[in-house]
Parts: sequence; C-alpha cells; structure tokens
Amino acid sequence: MAPKVLISDKLSETAVNIFKERGLDVTFDPDLGKDKDRLAETIADYDAIAIRSATKMTEKVIARADNLRAIGRAGIGVDNIDLKAATQKGVIVMNTPFGNSITTAEHAISLMLALARQIPSADASTRAGKWEKSRFMGVEITGKTLGIIGCGNIGTIVADRAHGLSMKVIAFDPFLSQDRAVEIGVEKVELEDLLRRSDFITLHTPLTDKTRDIIDADALAKTKRGVRIINCARGGLIVEDALLEALTSGQVAGAALDVFAVEPATESPLFDLPNVICTPHLGASTTEAQENVALQVAEQLADYLLTGAIRNALNSPSVTAEEAPILKPFLKLADSLGSFAGQLTETGIKGMRIEYEGDVSTMNTKALTAAAITGVLSPLLQDVNMVSAPVLARERGMKVEEVLREQQGAYENYIRLTIMTERQSRSVAGTVYSDGRPRIIQVKGVNMESEFWPHMLYVTNEDKPGFIGALGTLLGDLAVNIATFALGRENQGGSAIALVGIDDPLSEESLAVVNQLPHVRSAKALAF
Repeated sequence: MAPKVLISDKLSETAVNIFKERGLDVTFDPDLGKDKDRLAETIADYDAIAIRSATKMTEKVIARADNLRAIGRAGIGVDNIDLKAATQKGVIVMNTPFGNSITTAEHAISLMLALARQIPSADASTRAGKWEKSRFMGVEITGKTLGIIGCGNIGTIVADRAHGLSMKVIAFDPFLSQDRAVEIGVEKVELEDLLRRSDFITLHTPLTDKTRDIIDADALAKTKRGVRIINCARGGLIVEDALLEALTSGQVAGAALDVFAVEPATESPLFDLPNVICTPHLGASTTEAQENVALQVAEQLADYLLTGAIRNALNSPSVTAEEAPILKPFLKLADSLGSFAGQLTETGIKGMRIEYEGDVSTMNTKALTAAAITGVLSPLLQDVNMVSAPVLARERGMKVEEVLREQQGAYENYIRLTIMTERQSRSVAGTVYSDGRPRIIQVKGVNMESEFWPHMLYVTNEDKPGFIGALGTLLGDLAVNIATFALGRENQGGSAIALVGIDDPLSEESLAVVNQLPHVRSAKALAF
C-alpha cells in the first residue's frame, strides 16, 4: 500500500502533482488545517502531512497521529509545530529554509521605496480626488545609508539590491565575518553604530531570545533623527509601543511593517499613523515563492517516505539507517560541544576547527560537523538544523575545517571543537564513554571531566584557597541546588574553571551576584 500524504493548507498544485507522480496516495484538503478537531480526528490515517502556517500541529494533534512519520512545512518558520511533541512521537519535522529568500528581500526593498516616496498615502489622496503634490515630499535613496540587521541569506540579497540602487550598506550580524562582509560589499558594524549612521534600517534576523525587542525605546533613541525602518522578518523584533512613540515624536520618520508582534494583526495604534505602511505578512507571497516551497516540501516528503532520505530536518540528523544507532551519541556530543562554545561566543566567528581522533574519525564526520555547527549557531539563529547550518556558516564567511587522525591519547574517541573569533580562539573537547553519555573533558586547554547538564554555571576564576567553598555557600544562599561540580586549572594559583550542573535555570539577578564573588573573572549561565 502506498504511503498516504495529507495536504491540509493552501499549497500549490505542484505539490499535489509531485506526490501523485511519485506514486503516493495524496489527499488535498486545504481547509482542514483551520479545523483542529477534524484534523485531530483524521491525522491518524496519514504517514505524512504537508502544511503552511494555517495548520497548527499541536501536542494534541500530534498525540493522535499514530501513523505519522513526517511533517513538511512549506516555508521557514515552524512556530505552528510542537517540535518537542513531534520529536517525542518520533515524527520527522522538515522545512524549506531557502525557498522564500528572494521574495522576502524584494518585498523589503519595495517597502523601502514606498516609504521613501510615501506612495500608499499619495495613492489614497489622489483617489480621493485631491491633488496634494506639495504634501507628499519624498526623499531619494541614492547615496543614503542602509543598515541591515541580520546579514544572512535574505539580508545578503537585500544588500545586493541596495547596491544596485547606489546605496551605502552597513550590517550588524555577530556571525558575519569580516572577510564575508568584504565579499558581499557591506561594512560590518556594531549595532549602536548602525543605529547612529543609518538613514534606513531593515531587519532580517530570526526571532530568538537575543534578538527579541532588539529595536526598543533605547535603540530608537540612538538612531539618526528621521530614520525610516522596515521589518519583513518577525514582529517581536520591534517594541511596537516604542516605535509608535518614536513615529509620533518624529525621531522615526516612517516605518514599513510586514510583520507584527501578534498576528493576524487586525488592529493596532500604528494603523492610524500616516507615516506607517502595513502589509499582512506578504514577504513570501509571490507565485514563484509558493511554487518553490511547494515543490521543495513535496520532494522532501516523497524522498523520505520512499527512500528514507532526510533533508532539512529540524529534529533529526541526515544519516542513513545503518549509521544512526552508532552515530547518535556522537551527534549529541558534537551538538553539545557546539552549543557550549556558541553560548560563550559574543563576537564574530571567523572559523571553526573540529578535530576527530580515534574511532570517531572513521564515522560520518560530515554529519558530526553539521551537528557541531548547528550547536554553535543555535543560540543566536533559532531556525537552524543540520542541513541549513553549514550553509548559514558559509553565508557568514565562517571557514570550517575538519581534522581526522588516529588515536593518540588515552581516549578511544575524542572530539575537539575550536572557535576562532576576531578576538581569540576558544576550544572545548569531549568524548563518549561506554555508557553512551557524552562528557566534556577539556575546556580552553584545561583538563576536567563533566557531564552536560540541562542547566549549568560556567565560571572562570583565580585558583585561590577557599574559592570552591565560597561558591558553594553562595549558591546555597541563592537557593540554587548543585547537581554536579567539576573543576580544572591551568596551574597552581593560576586560571581555573568550574562547571556546575544545577537543577534550575539561574536568574540574571543570581548570576550578577556570582559575578561579584571574589576571584571570579567571569560567570555565565548555560543551557543544554
């Protein structure tokens, strides 16, 4: 019996035809995704489902999906999919991360031009029978400075189009290397510099804990007076109340918004302002983009159902069925080492070196390297997987090097990840013991042994008598329960490192107290 596929959103007929041509049993019900109860009742009949944003794959729906093997999202964002529930259910979640890039970039440029010349307001005025030629005085974009926040795939396309319009382009992106910036013709700057210098600002970064509210009242106060802001990325990047105030005061001359903090956005004080252009999340809404993502999601799901091949999976490595059992703990180790390094990295990454020693050097190191890169990029770029991570690293000019060698030390399997930034290099190494659990065995050249714990405290300090007791006492006073405690030092009285596994996340207030402890050089909270 042929695998059964459900399309529950409005997807191009291209997708339906691909499934049929590949011999799959496909049901096209574009309104089903709007009815959660009916979806939950019927989902158990299908091996895969292709969706866009209307269908909500909630924990309740996934729990009823007894036969479901894959969810294919035609687009990038997976906010409408309970990724944790899908993973626990053993359901592969795939997206199409690059199908909308050109379309979204072009929409941002279109909004910028419309904003510069007040086209929507002028159109409405003229249609109303007025001829207010002097009212709609615009500005040229030629020679103006465009600041791009987030210079990945879409941001790079925007930069290219802006160059064609004779604009000067500056960019803020912690993961953009200087070499890559030169290659794409942008000046890499810090955020405050971008805010101060830009005539236009456009956002092209994912919504993460680090980017949420990146344009708040403080940021807007630092901008050049009369700046114009465009957002075709995610609504939560801008504090809308602060933007409203800045638009009213004249600090911001105009804004063009395709996305909002709450969507569908059916009402907002921003709608009443004449210097605001609003569109209903149209960034990906072109015939070409819809065809691209429909074709991609159909091909990916068909390949998986018919051959087991996995592409653009958010919760599964791209490995063969034979490799999976052996590779699984090493994938976890590589990802965790990357996450460890990524959470500690605050400046632009120039490159990474991953060293494989012992038996692991004979395994699928391409998958392991992809897992390590994913771990590094995930703290800042939310929608990252083992397929997209290497591409995202290349786009930002990060050079990735693999080193393979036979066993030389005491460990049968050894992975060391080194991050090269514009300021320094930092390495972390680990191994997988016979119990299958990955462990950290070296940080910044300091030998130590620690499990990866869901919540950890990383402390660099001076090796002084009494420090360990003082740290333990302080954590006790802060009601922080210690689960594991690992120590290492360069030499007696020199630099030392403590890795502390704790039961609950450490608050910012508690972390600030730890940083004030005598002999502490730096303390950071980590999550795995």
